[in-house]
Amino acid sequence: MNIPQLQIQTTSAKLGLQIDKPIQQIEQPKSTQQIEQPAAILEMSTTRPQLSLDTTENRADLDMKSVFRRISENAQYGMQQVSEGTGRRASEGQQLMKIENGGNTIADIAKQNTTTLDSPVGIRFVGDRTKIQTDITPGTLSINVRPQQVIHNAQVNKTIHTYTPGKVSGQMEQHASIQIDWKG
Repeated sequence: MNIPQLQIQTTSAKLGLQIDKPIQQIEQPKSTQQIEQPAAILEMSTTRPQLSLDTTENRADLDMKSVFRRISENAQYGMQQVSEGTGRRASEGQQLMKIENGGNTIADIAKQNTTTLDSPVGIRFVGDRTKIQTDITPGTLSINVRPQQVIHNAQVNKTIHTYTPGKVSGQMEQHASIQIDWKG
């Protein structure tokens, strides 16, 4: 006995997808900077120090005296010599008044007036440095510095952003089908 058979054959549908991926580009340009540092303003002022040396006494030791000092010293020396001369003459007068007492008075007076003193021979150091009078006025230094501000110009550049969206397109690669057969 033959029983009829039903044969069903199906084919699935196939859907094909075409995918275009999205494209995104991001670019960040560097910022533009301009930096400038002006030089600081420097102001300096000074007063000079003063050094005063008085070498009057050292110069006098070297016999380099001023005219006024020489005149004063010579006047004093003259007065002293006049005084000594007057005293000597008075003493000689007293001796001559006593000439009758005997002795060799005139020869003694002549001998007293002609006696020379021996001067010492040797080395003498002149110019004592402790006689130099010094006067110092210190100088001053004033410094004023004014720093200048930094000049900073910065420009931030915008981001460059491009975006192309993706696409998805579908197409039927195979249609669904069904076949039914009787076999009998």
